Amino acid sequence: MSPHSTYETLRHFADSWGLAGMVVVFVILAAWPFRPGAREDNEAAANMIFKGDDNGE
Repeated sequence: MSPHSTYETLRHFADSWGLAGMVVVFVILAAWPFRPGAREDNEAAANMIFKGDDNGE
């Protein structure tokens, strides 16, 4: 297999299945915070910056 054909094979894969794979990963990562069991984790992350806050004293 020559380097040119390797390049063409990888480029074809990236143009077809690579893009589809990236879309699937994006959708999963974008939906992850909205899953049913994530409320407690999301609230803990949102309030983490206030942990140990003593109102500036």
